[in-house]
Amino acid sequence: METKRARFSRILIEEMFQVKPGETVAITADLGTERATIDAMAQAAQKAGALPLVMYIPQAKKDSQAGMKDWPSEALTAALLKADVWIEANAVVILYSDIWETAMRNNKKLRYLIIAESSIDSLDRVFTGYRIPDLKKLLERLTHMAMKAKTVRITSKNGTDVSYAIDTDYTFDYDDGDFSMPKFGTAPGFVNIVPKLHSMNGRIVFDYLQHAQPTNKLSFLLKDGIITEVEGEGAAAFKDYLASFEDGNMYKISHNMLGFNPKVHKITGELVEDERIWGGVDFGFGHTSAMDMPPFGQMAKSHFDGVVAKTSIYFDDVQITDNGEVCHQELRPLAERLLNTVNV
Repeated sequence: METKRARFSRILIEEMFQVKPGETVAITADLGTERATIDAMAQAAQKAGALPLVMYIPQAKKDSQAGMKDWPSEALTAALLKADVWIEANAVVILYSDIWETAMRNNKKLRYLIIAESSIDSLDRVFTGYRIPDLKKLLERLTHMAMKAKTVRITSKNGTDVSYAIDTDYTFDYDDGDFSMPKFGTAPGFVNIVPKLHSMNGRIVFDYLQHAQPTNKLSFLLKDGIITEVEGEGAAAFKDYLASFEDGNMYKISHNMLGFNPKVHKITGELVEDERIWGGVDFGFGHTSAMDMPPFGQMAKSHFDGVVAKTSIYFDDVQITDNGEVCHQELRPLAERLLNTVNV
């Protein structure tokens, strides 16, 4: 019987990346990464006829640009500029650092995916057991509807009520599990929107917030796209975390992901999985790549995310979800088809 690691790795390499013989599959990990899954991905790449290149690097103290001083940046960048596939499995991520920006900008053939520090149970839930074409149909339609809207409003029974304006000059993105072409890939099951600068206002009450204690129910007040207050148990510690960067852009909204992974239905504390919770949303803050927010992006020393489950989402005055369930009459059949074909 195929193990979870073998199943995840096979589906990722063969079905999602569609790796070809002779391609270089770079896998980055740090000294805090669980090794068995790294080995399984490398073995799957070799079995597909590719050339796996596993690079273990020091575990940085902070993510993204704040971690640059801890990594062998020149050597790592040089290798990534020649890879066909890059799977980032670091416990502390390279994403949005100068290493990442250079590789993504200059390696035009690169197919990149970040899985970060995810357990194999989480990876198996997020990447296996559903039909990619069905997920693609739902996410394509959602993205099209978002691009036609002028505003997005998100509410939750937990007290969240926040809205922002759409800027069609920014990138709209979704991931359905097809990583066969050059792209900035993340785990499947979301639509990503970059809010218009200075347009987000309201309150976000997080069910899970990165770099906070899992039991904390912190909330952010946002005015004109900037965090103006952090409230709730643990607020003082989180304010200290933000202040430690000495970077005003760490308080600014970066992106909003609408979660629709058909196998993710509860908060687990695994960020990559939780960001894609069905009918929930993720809010990212800090660094935004110029690829997503052309022409210059939003430079910041790092990036962090928080998740709200069971949301009601509105494009203009049109309701898309109701308390975490797809209610839009055009989208509901697509959602039901996707959910009805899930297997574990």
